[in-house]
Amino acid sequence: MMRFASLGSGSRGNAMVVEAGATRVLVDCGFGPRQLAQRLARLGLVPGDLDAIVVTHEHSDHVGGIARSAARYRLPVHMTHGTCGAAALDAALGVELFDSHTPFAIGELEIHPFPVPHDAREPVQFVFADGQRRCGLLTDTGHVTAHVVAMLGGCDALVVECNHDADMLARGNYPRMLKQRIAGRFGHLDNDAAADLLRQLDGRRLQHVVCAHLSRENNTPALAKAALARALGCTADWLVAADQDNGFGWLGLS
Repeated sequence: MMRFASLGSGSRGNAMVVEAGATRVLVDCGFGPRQLAQRLARLGLVPGDLDAIVVTHEHSDHVGGIARSAARYRLPVHMTHGTCGAAALDAALGVELFDSHTPFAIGELEIHPFPVPHDAREPVQFVFADGQRRCGLLTDTGHVTAHVVAMLGGCDALVVECNHDADMLARGNYPRMLKQRIAGRFGHLDNDAAADLLRQLDGRRLQHVVCAHLSRENNTPALAKAALARALGCTADWLVAADQDNGFGWLGLS
């Protein structure tokens, strides 16, 4: 059985748990040790149940809690060479480096990293597999490349960034430079871009699609789900929207 859940998704902290058999991996850790333990408890887990942390990139909402949490709970941390250099983590953490194009395994999980266009040193996203099922993660991406489409095709579940609604961002109160960064080719996907990605994928195996990394100021769950529902030809209530405080609960792949 493979399943996954989020501890929180948004600009104030991100973390997701992916489980296959007896293996549990934390993807990013934007929360300190106390918050991490509290959020894991909602899923029926304790930090000692985790086997490792894998990291997408060095921005603080993804790595802000890694140094303290990994040290306290003695968790190995896996990241790219570029992310490690940019995050400037203590070598005592036992960081294990991976290449952004080379799959690796942690216990019963196969982890397939792939590079994405984002304003970080060497950012990646992941496809997680157990030999039968595949769960794709794509957040913190400025635009969709052909390689992204190739990596995410045929997944059984997708967690896809729907950071902002383009009109809400344009009309909002953010400074012009910040708006340009978010909407730029190395920023974040908007609802329509995420929907366009789904139209390009072979979605016949999909059991779950999650709208993730939503901006509280520039998006709403209803807008994100409506955009993806149009692309998938499904009802909006079939989709899941992750949020900052609660993430989303366990979703299993049969």
